Amino acid sequence: MTLDLDDIQHILLTRTPAITGRYEFLTFDRADGGRAWLTELLDRVQSASDAVATMDASQRWITLAFTWTGLRALGVPDDALATFPDEFREGMAARADILGDTGPNAPQNWVDGLAGDDVHAIAILFARDDDEHRRCVGEHDKLVARCDGVRTVSYLDLNASPPFNYAHDHFGFRDRLSQPVIKGSGEEPTPGSGAPLEPGEFILGYPDEFTATPEIPQPDELARNGSYMAYRRLQEHVGAFRSYLADHAGTPDEQELLAAKFMGRWRSGAPLVLSPDVDDPELGADPLRNNNFNYKEMDPFGYACPLGSHARRLNPRDTAHNMNRRRMIRRGATYGPALPDGAPEDGTDRGIAAFIICASLVRQFEFAQNVWINDTAFHELGNEHDPICGTQDGTLDFTVPKRPIRTVHKGIPAFTTLRGGAYFFLPGINALRYLAGGLR
Repeated sequence: MTLDLDDIQHILLTRTPAITGRYEFLTFDRADGGRAWLTELLDRVQSASDAVATMDASQRWITLAFTWTGLRALGVPDDALATFPDEFREGMAARADILGDTGPNAPQNWVDGLAGDDVHAIAILFARDDDEHRRCVGEHDKLVARCDGVRTVSYLDLNASPPFNYAHDHFGFRDRLSQPVIKGSGEEPTPGSGAPLEPGEFILGYPDEFTATPEIPQPDELARNGSYMAYRRLQEHVGAFRSYLADHAGTPDEQELLAAKFMGRWRSGAPLVLSPDVDDPELGADPLRNNNFNYKEMDPFGYACPLGSHARRLNPRDTAHNMNRRRMIRRGATYGPALPDGAPEDGTDRGIAAFIICASLVRQFEFAQNVWINDTAFHELGNEHDPICGTQDGTLDFTVPKRPIRTVHKGIPAFTTLRGGAYFFLPGINALRYLAGGLR
């Protein structure tokens, strides 16, 4: 399978060495203004092939994506808009009950205007350093100002300030260790990551694991080499997490073990399945070993990695039915200042803002959110959600299996709160030209 790497936006296939950036959410009061904004950015949006060829020299990387209302605001005709799937047309906020986004996570509590219909586009501006970040933001501000009818709804500045970076969250855990590999991308999967998957699981217009000709929105010029992105902004309550560990485990080593049980890995990234009792930073840093495990044979009862841990829920591996149809690509970054060691919860908004990229929002993202994250019956546990990113109201449990007696932690608090989200369509490069050119 040959991928059209010149027509696929880079974020789908590459990770950049950016250390800072901005997510800027925009609205288009006029279709011609939106198209003028898009036209000026066309030559700055890197394809997957461009990004790889210039990775060492590039100072910034730009990605553009649109909501369904944004495509409509740009003038996409009704008959084409109607070919997009229902979940994308409805938007994330309208599907909050399906996703478990209730209570403090409900859309009425979201920030940055993300629950409204006037979020039409996102410009993802990644930069190699702070100076380039400031320059990019300044240039984009000038562009928005000269495009009639284009307005910034809100923005989120990203950071990778020590001791954290794009590979760690504010809880201190190493992130982004298990990603699917796409056939034809040129990337080889690391041991334990599974065989490369058909590109249609992530990129529109290609065979997927089920059919050689999956349906895509029309016209083809708009959809081919595109994808969907589910945006999730999760505030991380670092102080509350530390307090829970201190209250429910004794020594610092016992607290670290409980934290690892919640996550399914140690903070270094070392998996509990391979290192169940103590952290192994050397293992965590080794891409040829840190993902090379399964659950069905190596830890069927969760004695090493609890059945309800975050990592096991989000990637059940060989214990899940039809797993190849559930995989997702994840891109994201931290935001907000780090909470100093030993400091109590200060209420500052800090967390991780991520995109889940997939060809089917229902089959991949919404299934994971509804069944793996927020189904109390996952693995027949009975009264548990994902302890890290599941909806928590203080009434649910977390079970740590042991021989001979298991430990059930009661009243799990919310360690994260959803601050906003949206569904975006990520067009191919030619589709961006199509949109900018007045859909001709």
